[in-house]
Amino acid sequence: MVGLLDLTVGPLRRTISEYALGDHRPVFDVAVLLLAAGSFAILCVLVHKGVARWRSAGSVALLLWSVGLLLVVVFPKTNWAMGTNQLSGSIHRFGSMLAFVSLPIAIIALARPWLRHHVWGRHARWTMASGLLSVVAFMPLLYAIFLGAVSDVRWWRVFPLGYIERILLAAEVLAVLVAGLWAISASRVAPWRVGETSRTTSAPSTTSSATRTRS
Repeated sequence: MVGLLDLTVGPLRRTISEYALGDHRPVFDVAVLLLAAGSFAILCVLVHKGVARWRSAGSVALLLWSVGLLLVVVFPKTNWAMGTNQLSGSIHRFGSMLAFVSLPIAIIALARPWLRHHVWGRHARWTMASGLLSVVAFMPLLYAIFLGAVSDVRWWRVFPLGYIERILLAAEVLAVLVAGLWAISASRVAPWRVGETSRTTSAPSTTSSATRTRS
């Protein structure tokens, strides 16, 4: 949806959140809420199938990603032209940063225990790769913030912020989609429970102590 706005409205140098300040706010809000809801649904499937646990670092980080997205919708960015509520803008920035930081952590943490697994290894490696790609996409923003802290340059002027946001968002949405494919595959097999092995593989039945630690 945001990509459609970019093609029809633009310009790309503006931040994505500026769409929420005008007539296109419903489109922006729906797109972000769908992303948050879809991410939570993916997490529910992965937890239900034993790929993750609610109290794991990956699950908590993925929940924080969804919470950050909700904050972005509920609290619009400050419209400096109209002199709107700066508190709302501050919460909006916090939500954006929370989301952008939490997702790579979530994706990497969810994938790491399964990298060498005979069933989920391929999905875990693709998921890990997408998480690392998100980290790389986040680096320019971190550099801009660091440069702004140690110099007189405003951090949002170091790079065209709109372009950086779109690159980062594309990488993180891709990571969510990759995790979603993993969740779809997991939904088609029996849950991994303590003391069980998957009934969909030919591996011999053993006590899944390893599964307990991985999940």
